[in-house]
Amino acid sequence: MKKEVSIKVGSIIVKGVLRATPLAEKIYNKLPFTSKVNLWGKEIYFEIPVSSGIDSPVEEVEKGDIAYWPEGRCLCLFFGPTPISKGEKPIPASAVEIVGKITSDYTELEKVRPGEKITMEKEK
Repeated sequence: MKKEVSIKVGSIIVKGVLRATPLAEKIYNKLPFTSKVNLWGKEIYFEIPVSSGIDSPVEEVEKGDIAYWPEGRCLCLFFGPTPISKGEKPIPASAVEIVGKITSDYTELEKVRPGEKITMEKEK
């Protein structure tokens, strides 16, 4: 079964799909949750009610990746370069585990502002 999700910030809605991994499963089982947007370059990150280590740490991601950042208990949505990127490729602040992928137009996330309410839920 595909673990499809929707992420809403105001009138902006992006769709995604979570991977078939233990951490992604743990996150999916906690849905829905609402948090507050933080921005770091072209990365949105927000605290979620999941605390976990990571099994497959990566230090480089792709645009559209959804990742878990254990240091902040946060989910990260990457849609462009971060302050430590050398080019267009997003580079997280520290190791993350990729738990999913945005399947709709992630450039919509450009319109999101810090402090806005963000909700992630299972797609019906």
